[in-house]
Amino acid sequence: MASRFPAAWLDELRSRSDIIQVVSGYVALKKSGRNYWGLCPFHGEKTASFSVDPEQQLYYCFGCKAGGNVFSFIMDMERLNFGEAVELLADRAHMPMPEMVNDEDYERRRTRRERLLDANRRAARYYHELLFRPEGAASLAYLRKRGLSDGVIRKFGLGAAPNGWTALTDYMTGQGFTLEELSAVGLTVVKPPEGGSGKTRAFDMFRNRAIFPIIDMYKNVLAFGGRSLDGQEPKYLNTSDTPVFNKRKGVYAANLLRQQRHLDRVILVEGYMDVVSLSQFGVEGVCATLGTALTNEQARLLRRFAPQVYLGYDGDSAGQNAILRGLNIFDEEGIPARVLVFPDGLDPDEFIRRDGVEGFRQLPSISPTAYRLRRAKEKHDLSDREGRLAYAREGLGVLDRLDPLERDVYLKDLEIDTGFSRETLMEMLSLLDREKKDAPAAEAPPPRRRPAPPPKAASPADGDVSAQETLLSCLATGQIPKDMLSEKDFDDDELKSLYSSLISGMSPAAALDLAPDDEARSRYARILLYPVAEDTDQIMIMASQCLKRIHRASLQREYDEKQSRINAMPAGDPAVPALLQEMMDIRRRLDAIR
Repeated sequence: MASRFPAAWLDELRSRSDIIQVVSGYVALKKSGRNYWGLCPFHGEKTASFSVDPEQQLYYCFGCKAGGNVFSFIMDMERLNFGEAVELLADRAHMPMPEMVNDEDYERRRTRRERLLDANRRAARYYHELLFRPEGAASLAYLRKRGLSDGVIRKFGLGAAPNGWTALTDYMTGQGFTLEELSAVGLTVVKPPEGGSGKTRAFDMFRNRAIFPIIDMYKNVLAFGGRSLDGQEPKYLNTSDTPVFNKRKGVYAANLLRQQRHLDRVILVEGYMDVVSLSQFGVEGVCATLGTALTNEQARLLRRFAPQVYLGYDGDSAGQNAILRGLNIFDEEGIPARVLVFPDGLDPDEFIRRDGVEGFRQLPSISPTAYRLRRAKEKHDLSDREGRLAYAREGLGVLDRLDPLERDVYLKDLEIDTGFSRETLMEMLSLLDREKKDAPAAEAPPPRRRPAPPPKAASPADGDVSAQETLLSCLATGQIPKDMLSEKDFDDDELKSLYSSLISGMSPAAALDLAPDDEARSRYARILLYPVAEDTDQIMIMASQCLKRIHRASLQREYDEKQSRINAMPAGDPAVPALLQEMMDIRRRLDAIR
């Protein structure tokens, strides 16, 4: 029978697992004010922006936005799921595991997910075993031709999809899985009947391909990639999103990243074969995106394994353009990144098989700025004046996003390459700065991600969402009456959920466990940890200001909606006078709030 941890037992475990003591086992903390501060363990930094609140039992990094409670901290640091983190903390606190509480809906959802994961697990075993049988000879020959040993083949669980149309489908239905389940995880393609035959058609998704199972950090087989053996297109066929797999949120070889402790960098490559090949040569910390461009979710996942990322994409033009996009993603997420430079247009697999692991370790890595300047320089002919002018302008656009010290380093190179004097380049930079300040906000280039200041609803520039967040910060202090606000004061689903948790008496640390995903958890932590004011009077004043702003925004939306309805009505519509009266009433209420 499915179960979950009893809420009272989790509260007891949380109270016994003091977050200061737990975090101090990983991070050197120093008290400053009411909180403790240290260098964030989730991203590289030199100035402490990682704050731990002993009263709320929460942590939050104002640099990378990581946040949570003691459970989420252990999950991220030890790369565990929730149940594993709970068991680890219970063991440290010498608390016996509890009797579990029945939950029928959880059982239904868990059973469905486990059935689908079990289907993938059995399919992966089938493909792997088939690789060493006659039906898998073509796939095994391909993998060995690529230089892979039996050891690394088994390490990654590589397999073979046979050339028949229904081999896997027949096997899996024989194991008790339905066509609906096999279709749901992308193993079988199910087609409706044609021509009134009344018979559903079903065939294997992967046929005559070498198989690469995609395994998450908890060793669940989520999906598959298949490499064509006979020139069939596409060359790589990947599982689409399913109920257990989202290609935007994972990376290939995440299960191996979790096993490799104390990595100083993660190497992100493009293809499955690059990962497997580098691993065979003893290179650790290698992973790949899953048939899609790098996403913010993947970048945040990589930050959990190492303080910086090296981009090792292919040397062709597509790979080099993907590096530029990837660097922008890492900038947005505040993650230090560097670029590995492969010579002769080689990809990582080709290079390491040619030059070996020592050659790989000696590869130069360059900074994002140096790489952007290099790409800009390659686009222009520096032997003529127009080319040098165009490169100078593009290069200054790259330097414009840097701080003065970084600018100074690269300005010297730009001066040499273009022949323009330092004074001229500095004058152009100043002009770019002025243009950026004068440009409308929507046209301004996106800045590099910086720590976001805590929300302050009193500022007229803030939106009502910011006021709603600050109102919840006030509520979390326990120093304002609960009946001062209500659910209708929140029009954001996440904020409504957090309000319901707090108003029910749940502690801020416990409320974090209900966050639907990592982004919501980070948002909850920022809201709940931020000290809105020093005393009750100030908190009451701030809460009142927030409520006024929220009510004013709500009334203004109502007023605008009625105005739009009137504008859309034909002249002389009998409903207009009543709407005008309602608008006058709303205007009086708005004036009263002001």
